[in-house]
Amino acid sequence: MIAPSQFSRQTSAARRNDCYVGRFAPSPTGPLHFGSLAAAVGSYLEARAQGGQWLLRMEDVDAPRTVAGAAEEILRQLEAFGFEWDGAVVTQSERLDSYRAALEKLRAAGLVFPCACSRKEMADSGLARDGSRRYPGTCRSGLPPGREARAWRFHAPAGEFIWHDAVQGEQAEDVARDVGDFVLLRADGQFAYQLAVVVDDAAQGVTHVVRGADLLDSTGRQIALLQALGEPVPHYAHLPVATNAQGEKLSKQTLAKTLVPAESVSCLWHALHFLGQEPPAALQVETLAEIWQWAHENWAIARVPRQRARAILDIQPRHSRESGNPLGGADIT
Repeated sequence: MIAPSQFSRQTSAARRNDCYVGRFAPSPTGPLHFGSLAAAVGSYLEARAQGGQWLLRMEDVDAPRTVAGAAEEILRQLEAFGFEWDGAVVTQSERLDSYRAALEKLRAAGLVFPCACSRKEMADSGLARDGSRRYPGTCRSGLPPGREARAWRFHAPAGEFIWHDAVQGEQAEDVARDVGDFVLLRADGQFAYQLAVVVDDAAQGVTHVVRGADLLDSTGRQIALLQALGEPVPHYAHLPVATNAQGEKLSKQTLAKTLVPAESVSCLWHALHFLGQEPPAALQVETLAEIWQWAHENWAIARVPRQRARAILDIQPRHSRESGNPLGGADIT
């Protein structure tokens, strides 16, 4: 159990702008690595630059992927790296009733339907933008005779969703055409990420979502759900995703190195550099407080590279490559 009183922080009322609410929402599938840090830094600094709140949420709605103790470890890492968040930490596994209520609201409005299709039956379907299988609409008009519901899907509306991304620029997606009717309640009884994240953002009053560009292709679906639920749509900014030398997103599977407090200054400097902020080299030998002070005084989201992915080796100064790398997987030296 997370103890909010141990980890939460409060921003002084004098510098708070209640019109801006941002958040950082890691999944507790393991400790944070450099890619996670870059996303947290961008989200945090943009919220503070706007005088807003920065909330913290543990997205553990996917119970089979959640690792015991990972949420507590993430909070310790964030605290050791100098992050200060507002209010109590929200945990998705404690909010299942809210997701049920949202699904029922959509069901009552005729915006969801039961689906009997298995993954095997969809293996020949085309791919959506994010690599998932595009739903062909098999059960949209009703379950086939003799079949039982395995999941519940959202009835994706036709037409394009268009939005402006503060980093990636103008975006457009026809969810019905590009993704199809997507799952909200899975066959294993787990609520889907797409439903949980929009319900939580609405409940927490999130106005600005700053996150990694690996989630850019989820944005159309989330806008569709927010509109269907009658909730306001936040502003979005998708930061470049950190990749290794092979172009793979940093993750536990690609041997991304766990963040450790002893390397906090170096990692934070590299995260600022990765996000295009051009911190002075001299900051690498300063204190954590001093590098945060520089970051708060100089942050500009307009300087973030307009890329969906960026390799760590492309942004490392030569001396870092030669003296050891605190950032990524074992293949990066």
